[in-house]
Amino acid sequence: LIVAETSPDAVLWMMAADSAIADTAALRTALDQAVAAARAGRVVTFGMKPTRPETGYGYIEQGDGLPDLTGVHDLTAFVEKPDAARAAILASDGRHLWNSGMYVLTARTALAEFEAHAPAVLDAVRASVAGRAQDLDFIRLEPKSFATAPDISIDYAIAERTHHAAVVPADLGWSDVGSWDALWDISDKDAQGNVAVGDVVLASAENCYVRSDGIVTAVSGLSDAIVVVTGDAVLVTHRDHAQDVKKVVEQLRASGRQEAVSHRRSYRPWGFYESLIEGDRFEVKRVHIMPGERLSFHKHFHRAEHWVVVAGTAEVTRETERLLLRENEGLYMPLGVAHRVANPGRIPLTLIEVRTGSYFGEDDIVRLEDDYGRI
Repeated sequence: LIVAETSPDAVLWMMAADSAIADTAALRTALDQAVAAARAGRVVTFGMKPTRPETGYGYIEQGDGLPDLTGVHDLTAFVEKPDAARAAILASDGRHLWNSGMYVLTARTALAEFEAHAPAVLDAVRASVAGRAQDLDFIRLEPKSFATAPDISIDYAIAERTHHAAVVPADLGWSDVGSWDALWDISDKDAQGNVAVGDVVLASAENCYVRSDGIVTAVSGLSDAIVVVTGDAVLVTHRDHAQDVKKVVEQLRASGRQEAVSHRRSYRPWGFYESLIEGDRFEVKRVHIMPGERLSFHKHFHRAEHWVVVAGTAEVTRETERLLLRENEGLYMPLGVAHRVANPGRIPLTLIEVRTGSYFGEDDIVRLEDDYGRI
């Protein structure tokens, strides 16, 4: 919708964030073919030539080549993720391709297809776009309208319903890195078939994927295992069960665990904050404020805050008082006192914030002034 406001005939390339493509030269050729078809009004996807029977991907069936569109075929059918026996047939019959989930089409075509096949989605998103706000380099859609849009993928919304579907068969060295096992598959391995990322020690391990984002992680005597250690969670599973991570996330959500919906690092218009330590009636965070930005003028009813500047310069407003804090200087902000922190400098400002009190939820922020329209 936003692109269509100024360039309705612009060609869009929609792709998932977890696609890995090894052959960029082949990708450029496939894109050129797809763009030509998109400009002719087609909804184009890339079909990846199967290298093995794969039950984790959907398939598409290619039809005859389209006249005057080199390398582009009619798309005759979508096939849901098959079982092993069906996958073996699809991968070898020469007519079926892996569904990459990538689409190329013009903004004008996209709007026409959504209008025809998924008008409820279009109406909700149109209202959300109309209420959008600019936030630095981001466009923030109006959330309430967007939340009313039906939860449906572009495949089901328009690709499987359109009368203008086309496919470009391609061999791009593509992988849908949608699981930890897929990440093991495309990564460089040692002589024992292991992939180690971060501070990792391996002993008598084979064909494992081990990743640590912090503490030293040792794995001994395991085969075909996935071990992932982050700041707030640890995952240990067999590679054959990598897809079952979804079930774990569902359990976390059902039990109300915060780890299912947020990371320790939370981004805001002014920068980010990161939880370092949490305990009974205290919490320690690292606060990163970009040059020229500032937090809202606000207060808390359930917590006090202690700040220490570790990099940069902080301009602090405490009620009507203004103070400058430099590296290694600190300040105490009592409960109930209105305050704000700004970064007047040219380098990022980093604070260590120690919160003390009975409650640390984000809803204990009473904003009095805000540069980002969050009041």
